[in-house]
Amino acid sequence: MTPPTNRPDRAAALHKARARATATPDDPSWPLHLAEDLRDIRAGWKTSAEVCADAAWSARSAGRSVLGLLSPEDVLATDRDPITARALAHLYLSALRFDFRCPTLQRLVEHLAETARQPLDCYTRALYAFALLGQSRPEGLMVMDEVLTEAEEHPKTLHVLLHGLWLGQDLDRGAERLLALSSRPALATGTGTDPIILFRVAGALRRLARYDEGLSAVDRAIDCLPPGDIAVHADLVRERSLICAARDLHQHQSHTRTSSGVPS
Repeated sequence: MTPPTNRPDRAAALHKARARATATPDDPSWPLHLAEDLRDIRAGWKTSAEVCADAAWSARSAGRSVLGLLSPEDVLATDRDPITARALAHLYLSALRFDFRCPTLQRLVEHLAETARQPLDCYTRALYAFALLGQSRPEGLMVMDEVLTEAEEHPKTLHVLLHGLWLGQDLDRGAERLLALSSRPALATGTGTDPIILFRVAGALRRLARYDEGLSAVDRAIDCLPPGDIAVHADLVRERSLICAARDLHQHQSHTRTSSGVPS
């Protein structure tokens, strides 16, 4: 197949690839078809990351996770062209991320790095940083910083890192780093309207005992959430409950110290 060369044709081919991936979740071969479509349009790592992350999320939401359609062996195979191999890795690793399978994701990327014929792309290394950050491993912060030098304000990559900082509860200054990352240009415009960014920010503010700001952030997230997104709505309500519980406990402890004559 001759790859599309002009921008409208390429955009149409990309739209078709997206549509085919999300329209046939019951077809076990759709991941390979999507990878081949991305190969045919010579997709770069950014396009591959955007399409594959969305497709992996859609499949998971439909109850047909990529993890049940691909295997680690599919990701580690060395007989495929680089674009197809990268797309399959993006699909499988993204599915591991969405399931919070951090140790498995870490091991697979490390194995992939040993067998890959070329350096791992920026998005794959961001997923590796997520795996480490999600386990509160300090080396994840170093990998994150390395990725940020190459990410070029790529939103999907920054979202992966933001997710890792949110999950890694015991990282050194993790909450502060999350807030700083959320203010980068590619994410800052969504800080007031993107429910996922607001959800992450609310969790960071709770960890910093900035409860009123956290409640404001999570309430904005609930208000911005598209109708019918039940899973994310449940996460937001749960975060709101955590913030209220933490605030009430903090106020109770402060009142107890004051009542007992102990300086607060």
